[in-house]
Amino acid sequence: MALKDRIGIDLGRKIRLEEGIEWAAKNRVRYVDVQLDTAENALPTFDTKRCAGVRRLLEKHGVRLGLHTNSAVNVAEYSPHVADAATDYLKSYVDVFPKLGASWMVVHAGYHFTKDKGMRMKAGRERLQRVVAHAEKKKALLLLENLNKEPEDAEVHYLAHTVEEWQYYWDIASPAFKLSFTANHAHLVPEGVEGFVQALDFRRVGEVRLADCYRNGHEIHLKPGAGNLDFGALFSLIEGKEYQGHYTNAFGSLGDMLAGRDYLVERAREAGVKVD
Repeated sequence: MALKDRIGIDLGRKIRLEEGIEWAAKNRVRYVDVQLDTAENALPTFDTKRCAGVRRLLEKHGVRLGLHTNSAVNVAEYSPHVADAATDYLKSYVDVFPKLGASWMVVHAGYHFTKDKGMRMKAGRERLQRVVAHAEKKKALLLLENLNKEPEDAEVHYLAHTVEEWQYYWDIASPAFKLSFTANHAHLVPEGVEGFVQALDFRRVGEVRLADCYRNGHEIHLKPGAGNLDFGALFSLIEGKEYQGHYTNAFGSLGDMLAGRDYLVERAREAGVKVD
């Protein structure tokens, strides 16, 4: 498959899912992901009839759908009652996964409040293990994303934002558990894209997410070319690891992400990567 056809679009909360699938088909986009937390795409709106309609659209147009959970929900929660709610939230995404005909689901490791990092990591991994076991029963595929760093003096920090932290979760052994590599998040920390790619077994990577930003800077999803991430080098590294999966553009408007596919393909071509 040509590289451009492997680059999908993050619909996020920008558009009603059914309209997003039609938009993707019209623009020859094969992969989309969506968040099911709010407004017209909130989980409770997906009854049996609506789910069946989404499946028909995906099959009609040959579009593959991913679900993207909300990183604001703390997967590393340990407080009574709230901890159960965090588990139920993830399981609700898993439950709708087969009904919608989804192909993957992005999850996160949660966040800590500086002094409770160890407790949060333990709670998050145990929760992910339980949800992965549930996903096995539903034939769902969870992808754990490496998240972005926060300012050093912030009290709250996302987990799995460095290679070391992310690796803490990698020993969850299951066919229902893989990884989602967000390259721009890697660009924010000392390891950089190269360090993450070296550490990754790309047989376990189900998705690579793309946006621009500034080296060792702060979290911001810019259009490719607006920051200083070297996308030619990125594609050379990742494709050199024999990665055959899809990429997901996650920046700006739908139009920005659509146009960004051509820009990215050209940077890959210039770097000597096979794109056709």
